[in-house]
Amino acid sequence: MLAWADRVVAPLILLCLAMAATPGRAQTSDLVSTNALRVCADPANLPMSGKDTPGYENALADLIGEKLGLPVRYEWFPMATGFVRNTLRAKKCDVIMGYAQGHELVLNTNHYMTSVYALIVPEDSPLAEVETLSDPQLKGLQIGVVAGSPPATHMARNGLIGKAKSYALFVDRRNESPAEDMLDDLEAGEIDAAILWGPLGGPLVKQDHPGLKVIPLINETLPPRLHYRITMGVRQGEKVWQRELNSLIRRHQDEIDAILSEAGVPLVSDMGDAVLDVSQ
Repeated sequence: MLAWADRVVAPLILLCLAMAATPGRAQTSDLVSTNALRVCADPANLPMSGKDTPGYENALADLIGEKLGLPVRYEWFPMATGFVRNTLRAKKCDVIMGYAQGHELVLNTNHYMTSVYALIVPEDSPLAEVETLSDPQLKGLQIGVVAGSPPATHMARNGLIGKAKSYALFVDRRNESPAEDMLDDLEAGEIDAAILWGPLGGPLVKQDHPGLKVIPLINETLPPRLHYRITMGVRQGEKVWQRELNSLIRRHQDEIDAILSEAGVPLVSDMGDAVLDVSQ
């Protein structure tokens, strides 16, 4: 997903461009391939995207490609400095499957999910009942957090940052995985709790850490906010392509929700104050 909220919120630069039309699709002036759904993705950004082992963003791309009647093709590049310059901006692909709403550096589609940072703890520990970062049970504990992420501000406010263990925000996921390291440390007892972006931590726990519990942090009322609406990102100015994707999102939201829920992504209300049950 874009870049993890810990990537999701990282700034990217897109340029506007224009083009003409495609058989089987509405007439468009946008510079979008008529032969394939060309997706910009990180080859090693699981659980979101992966070249060898697909993630849930790959499943979302497959769904959109199916609805468009187009094969899915990828432009792979690490989600780091130069990602957009070497993918979307270079006209090698037409959509980023996960991008935080509100960044003026891309043209956002309508959001297809809202998710939130989560506290992750051993499910058999007293911390399994904690719902906020102001809970006294967290005092004096060592909590893993990604450096520079929004929860770190809440931790500082609640006196939790002094003993925190910091994990890197920007890495090449082909070589490092701070989120997986954090969860491994939690299982090994090296930290007492972990805080991760829900669409990253939730699926990792579901896949590889069944003894851990994911607690969406929906009860934090002070800034910065911990919930974000996630969209697909396209080039600035490509309004026809944006509207086409908006229509697909609207008409197939149930199928999108099913993919995300199956992956273990915690879905919350648009205001970030309630966990959604989309399992039915």
